[in-house]
Amino acid sequence: MSIVKPLKTIPVGVVVERQRAKSPWIDHVWRPIVALPGVPDTAAWSKLSDDGECATFYIGAAEIELYPSDTTQYRDNLQSAAPSLWVALRPTGGEPPYTLLTVTADSAEGEGLTQPGTDIVEPVAMPDPVYDVVAAFVAEHHVERVFFKRKRDRADTEALGRRSAMPEKKK
Repeated sequence: MSIVKPLKTIPVGVVVERQRAKSPWIDHVWRPIVALPGVPDTAAWSKLSDDGECATFYIGAAEIELYPSDTTQYRDNLQSAAPSLWVALRPTGGEPPYTLLTVTADSAEGEGLTQPGTDIVEPVAMPDPVYDVVAAFVAEHHVERVFFKRKRDRADTEALGRRSAMPEKKK
């Protein structure tokens, strides 16, 4: 999603679930459920299972892009209780109903993807092989940046004094 080239990419496949909705306004609820390490030899939108109430589909492949400037977010994600990948699906308005927009390991980017409000953005568990690649990337490229808190300049109390609304007359 950036014009800067990533230093590393990780191919993943994504499986989504279509579940019958308990709503009078929509028929189904869609959500990503798993990211597969690597890209399986399966066509996009292949139906994997269907029991009448819930169906799963392999939606397609994406590449997780890793940048050295984002290693702090990757590290924080890896250290969380449940390391995740954020999967974004965009409605097509036709068939198939969604397209795979992106998959990211950066929680800040995942949060940013929710802003338009029309896409489905959900975290899924990070597979162990992807975890290992991201951890190696962080170990190699992370540079700890010291936080420097700026101090405000003291206010000039003379400049804050009241001034007359009327300009002074020149003598």
